[in-house]
Amino acid sequence: MIKKLEKILMPLAEAIGRNKYLMSIRDGFLISTPLLIAGSIFLVIANFPIPAWTNWLKSFVVNANTGETLASFIEKPSGATFTIMAVFAIIGIAYSFAKQLKTNAIFGAAVAIMSWFLIMPYSVTGKVNGVEVNITGIPTGWVGAKGIFVGIICAFLSVHIYAYVEKKGWTIKMPPGVPPTVVQSFAALIPATVVMTVFFVINLIFGFLGTNVFTIIFEFLQTPLLNIGDTLGAMVTAYIFLHLFWFFGINGGSVVGAVFNPILQTLSAENLEFFKTGIGEGNIICQQFQDLFATFGGAGSTLSLVIAMLFFCKSKRVKELGKLSLVPGIFGINEPIIFGLPIVLNPVMFVPFILVPTINIVISYFAMSGGLVPICSGINIPWTTPVIISGLLATNWVGALLQAILLVIGVFIYMPFIKMMDKQYLQDEANAEKEKDDDFSFDDISFDD
Repeated sequence: MIKKLEKILMPLAEAIGRNKYLMSIRDGFLISTPLLIAGSIFLVIANFPIPAWTNWLKSFVVNANTGETLASFIEKPSGATFTIMAVFAIIGIAYSFAKQLKTNAIFGAAVAIMSWFLIMPYSVTGKVNGVEVNITGIPTGWVGAKGIFVGIICAFLSVHIYAYVEKKGWTIKMPPGVPPTVVQSFAALIPATVVMTVFFVINLIFGFLGTNVFTIIFEFLQTPLLNIGDTLGAMVTAYIFLHLFWFFGINGGSVVGAVFNPILQTLSAENLEFFKTGIGEGNIICQQFQDLFATFGGAGSTLSLVIAMLFFCKSKRVKELGKLSLVPGIFGINEPIIFGLPIVLNPVMFVPFILVPTINIVISYFAMSGGLVPICSGINIPWTTPVIISGLLATNWVGALLQAILLVIGVFIYMPFIKMMDKQYLQDEANAEKEKDDDFSFDDISFDD
């Protein structure tokens, strides 16, 4: 089985590994990995599933003048990473792509982030004295996961234009003796101006059309999801789209959730009313079904993957990443795995990444529709609540047992795929160790004999 999968997937992985665009995306996302790991620690602390703890954080006032609580301060590290993760991704992608095109990497990153902000709509909706108004400002939604796809386009297009102008020789050349940093700065002036002009024109055209690039692309991604309802087929379809987006580095939860979550929340409210009054019918598909039974440890149900990494893998790279990702994964945070393994643009992990959540959804749905497991009560249980505990709170001990069974099934589905990667990493580590041993140094020569 593993050999057959290797024959199919490894050539595809090698082809992707040689593609400069996909390599740039892969390497670019790695810049955010240590930041996301650090931010996830604070995210767990801020959302630890003990009501007494979260209530205390919200009641402990730090700044009496502004009313800011300890909870808001603890959330800031995650806000400085997850909320603006698109900024880090764009800088990393553009920097890597500029190296691929053999142009100045730091200026490539600079023009990419400039281009992205240039076409961004500076409009934030807020309330003043209870009246909804539009305020000029940078929307946090666009600098987060929702803005990554536009950012990737900006990174590639801006760096391409910059490199083209530079290679044409349309640069300001300084006389000999001028410091190198000054030479590089003036050499970047004309290419950067051309990039700025191109994106200014793009923004102007969309302005005449009464819209902006961000809205058009985001709505285009949402279009296939507009007719999704509350059936098993809808849930499976939504999660296939969600994981496809994640595979390409886009936060699928944000894209799919913008359309699907209002439906799920309404169904949860109906469940809560049903359990209170007994009037009507309960819904199998609801917010708690999605949060607590579709995935464990984040998108792709990667808690199963982390367990497989720890128990069945031998390479240092996989084992260490598994150890780092275990605690965040228990609380539903898996960016370290998504971008650190990586899952993004990794054809070896594509199949189990989509298959495991789909199996979880189908088995859970039929277990509930057949009366083996109670449907979710509609009580709002935090998504950070660990597996088994969350199943117990949402249904009863049978729901917790179902979660445990699904978690184990996921481990065995992920196992052959991660072992393929582990085998390659072991070979890489062995080669690196051999090269280290083969290095010749005059310090190794002894004249004592």
